[in-house]
Amino acid sequence: MSVHEQEKSNSATPPRTTGEDSEVVTSDRAEANTPDGNQQHKTRKVELPRFRGRLIPPLDRAIIKILPPVLILALIIAVTVNPSGAAEVINQLRTFVTSGFTWLFILYSLIAVAVCVWLSVSRVGKIRLGGPKAKPEHSNFAWYSMLFACGQGIGLIFWSVAQPIMMREESPVVPAAGGEGGMVWTYFHWGLTAWAMYCVVAVCLAYSHHNLGKTLTFREATVDILPKKAQRSAGVVVELLAIMATVLGLATSFGFAALQFTSGLASFTGLTSGPGLWIAVIVALGGLTAVSAFLGVNKGMKRISETNSILSIVLMVGVFVFGPTVFIISNMSQTFGSFFYNFLPMSFWTDAPTSAAPLDSWQDSWNGWWTVFIWCWVIAFSPFVAGFIARISRGRTIREFVIGVTVIPSLIVMVWVGILGSAAIHYDNESEGSISADVAADTSSGLFSMLNGVPFIGGLLLVVATILVATYYITSLDSGAYALAEFVSAPKKSGPWFRVVLVASIASVALILLSLGGTAVVDTVQTGTIIGGFPFAFVILLMIANLIRRLRLRNKEVKRLEKDINDPNHRVEDDFVDADGLPTRQID
Repeated sequence: MSVHEQEKSNSATPPRTTGEDSEVVTSDRAEANTPDGNQQHKTRKVELPRFRGRLIPPLDRAIIKILPPVLILALIIAVTVNPSGAAEVINQLRTFVTSGFTWLFILYSLIAVAVCVWLSVSRVGKIRLGGPKAKPEHSNFAWYSMLFACGQGIGLIFWSVAQPIMMREESPVVPAAGGEGGMVWTYFHWGLTAWAMYCVVAVCLAYSHHNLGKTLTFREATVDILPKKAQRSAGVVVELLAIMATVLGLATSFGFAALQFTSGLASFTGLTSGPGLWIAVIVALGGLTAVSAFLGVNKGMKRISETNSILSIVLMVGVFVFGPTVFIISNMSQTFGSFFYNFLPMSFWTDAPTSAAPLDSWQDSWNGWWTVFIWCWVIAFSPFVAGFIARISRGRTIREFVIGVTVIPSLIVMVWVGILGSAAIHYDNESEGSISADVAADTSSGLFSMLNGVPFIGGLLLVVATILVATYYITSLDSGAYALAEFVSAPKKSGPWFRVVLVASIASVALILLSLGGTAVVDTVQTGTIIGGFPFAFVILLMIANLIRRLRLRNKEVKRLEKDINDPNHRVEDDFVDADGLPTRQID
């Protein structure tokens, strides 16, 4: 069945609502036929897009809701009861993935970049998410702030200093002299390619939801391309993978965020990191995230994200002005040029000699430490990052969406790393390797070690950076809760209290991991989650193929469908839906 035939077959299905933060357009005077046949004027809210997705069978819904927490609980028990055994199994899996499939992750990243280029330069770039009359729900500043905060804010806080320092002496493709190689590879790993990998997943979800009326889930964006008999079972498997990746990814990141936040506190308060402080931090951050999740995107997530952006600017300007300004400018100029010159060689680099024979350990491969590790991380985080980005991007054209999600954040990443990483290299040279020593002892301390070297305002910047660790993770967890709520509840509507429960559940998992096993267990579970990016890569490739198929088959019927499900005026079908926007009866 072609995509337009399939969408046409669903065209009589009444609409659904998408939550309290979705675009709501009210028709002040809308004529509609009432069930008794009388025609009258009505004032009724029309929440867009109208539902054209699949109603999930009760058994499938039960599996999606019950199985993930059972599997996650079993994983936590296994790791905490036998942490060394679990770590050994996960290390073997990581070696297997690195040894045999480095080429696959490189290919996947290249496909993501190529699809984003195609979407931005081809005629499909003119397609507007939400139909031709849709308007953006958020200002550009708010939009960039939210997508950056949920995508990479906490990762950059962690790696913007640590990675350039750790890669000073070993940098393939790019010369390592003077720290140039470490800077350039950090631009690469956290810049354009990583954001293209997020973007290509987000645009698949956004077009499926805003234009075709599907739920904002991976199953609805993926299974259409499969044989009809396989769609139901495949949809359940896809959704289970997305839910598990989201919960474990957020929980382990919450654990590391607590560790880094306590490291920041220790840098200017004298407090000692330990289980008691970890618990206090997790409870505090979890509580603030729960409040943000309850308030919604416009009142919670949006305001904290904008605060993030302002504090990030303060941090960068402070380091730039009061730090080694001339060195920062010179080093940024040199490393920016090196990045653009070496972008293609880095993009294709697989370290082919290491594939001549199976690896004894992933640690024997440079890519195992860096590119494969980070690409797996991005893939594993794609479910909630891409899901949230898709959710907040209604009203933008595909071209605007792709440029906004790839180019703008990549430039921010390069400026961020250029300033903070350059300052770290300068102070490390001046202090005869003190920052390198701190990073070797505790990776999360790199940023704070560098800020200690900034004259006059270093202490103030330590406070700002510590606050940023907290607020960036609040926005990451908040966006993850929104995406997870959609995955679990769809096609029904999730409420604010359900998101609060999800936040509490994720915080509880992080608390259990840190309390029972400490940092070693958190590290083990996070590595396992990242390995989960391996099977999920195949799901995303299938979803990309389905998006291309849908766009190539987009004809007059599909365009009419997009207009119908996003028509702001009241329609007859709007009278025959329940509180979740699901059909109560079929319209003739």
